[in-house]
Amino acid sequence: QTQLLGVLLAAASNFLISVSLNIQKCAHLRLACQTEPKPYYMSKLWWCGITLLGLGEAGNFTAYGFAPIALVAPLGCVSVIGSAFISVLFLKKTLRAADILGGTLTVTGTYLLVTFAPNVSQELTARRVQNYLVSWPFLVYLILEIIIFCLLLYFYKRKAVKHIVVLLMMVALLASLTVIAVKAVASMITLSAKGKMQLTYPVFYIMIVLMATSCAFQVKFLNQATHLYKVTAVVPINFVFFTTSAIISGVVFYREFQSAALLNVFMFLFGCLLSFLGVFVIARNKKEEHLQILFIDYGHIPGQKLTGKIQPDSHSSCYGTLNNEDDSVK
Repeated sequence: QTQLLGVLLAAASNFLISVSLNIQKCAHLRLACQTEPKPYYMSKLWWCGITLLGLGEAGNFTAYGFAPIALVAPLGCVSVIGSAFISVLFLKKTLRAADILGGTLTVTGTYLLVTFAPNVSQELTARRVQNYLVSWPFLVYLILEIIIFCLLLYFYKRKAVKHIVVLLMMVALLASLTVIAVKAVASMITLSAKGKMQLTYPVFYIMIVLMATSCAFQVKFLNQATHLYKVTAVVPINFVFFTTSAIISGVVFYREFQSAALLNVFMFLFGCLLSFLGVFVIARNKKEEHLQILFIDYGHIPGQKLTGKIQPDSHSSCYGTLNNEDDSVK
């Protein structure tokens, strides 16, 4: 029942995140259509979307306290398929055959994930988290992760290699530490709320620092990826990398598949594959929306007669030349 609560909470939270993102997009489009556009933070609709986003992220955080990482992380696909179908209602987009096919694959994969996910019923106390931190599987995993991250960072900084795979691999490596810390913090808060105080242990605050630091650097590299590449390419690749790294960290740190049957592991991985494929199908060949920029056509400037093509003047602060070249016109 506890694990089912975590699943429902994660699914509902990711759906809420998809609703919030579409509401924010709708607010931006409405503001762009106004004759005198206001800043986005002055829009009530935008703040409504931000509030829902905060609630969704809080729900996701809480879900890690009730369900294993291997189950909560892949449910991020709910936000992808939710966003695809909600945008049809909010932003009046056309429902494509790829959306229906991708949604079907993702829902099937999610069903397999939930059905064959590891059943972890252990209480994640502060002392247990301490033992996991100094266990040799995690230490080996951490050393390998640090080596790979440093190599990627070297190519990114010194060699100026800004390929999407390099950027999102660094995001995924940081995300694996984030989900470890998030699950530990959420579980210790949940136990404390039940009367078993865990907040007095130093490991609780160590995990909070790890969570905040890894999140901050994740945002930095993810923003760089979205700046250089299309969102339709970043979203599916980031989802695959994040989910894979989260599952591996759950297996290594929390030993979530320690007593799982081979058939369950195979069906769980098959469910992950279907979810990945569904997300790629939804994002494939999806056109990005651009906000309209209000401007005046230089050929239709009221009260002015065009004498020639307007070209930038490198020796002047004004952009071009009109017939009447007084300061007010410039």
